[in-house]
Amino acid sequence: MISRKELVTLNDYPGYQVSEVLGYVKGSTVQTKNIGRDIGAGLKSLVGGEIKGYSDMMENARQLATERLLKEADAMGADAVIGFRIQTSGVMAGAAEIIAYGTAVKLTKDA
Repeated sequence: MISRKELVTLNDYPGYQVSEVLGYVKGSTVQTKNIGRDIGAGLKSLVGGEIKGYSDMMENARQLATERLLKEADAMGADAVIGFRIQTSGVMAGAAEIIAYGTAVKLTKDA
């Protein structure tokens, strides 16, 4: 399985040539808030600062979306994913989709 070290935001992979473009890969998840986090967030908004419960939820969601992307790239036989990006969008009140995407490629070492 390819790992996070083969996941780059660049459009190429330093030290290697892209020998084959396998295609678009993505991983996504939709996360919702829960009542406990909402109460804590409401209280936190009175004094300001980081809402740790939401930060943790979003970090876990980004990790899950990235793992799903890597699994899809691995199933295609990719050596790496280039042009890696993550986006978030609201899908309904209290829910957000996190999508990780990029281009799965085969690599050959530069001479």
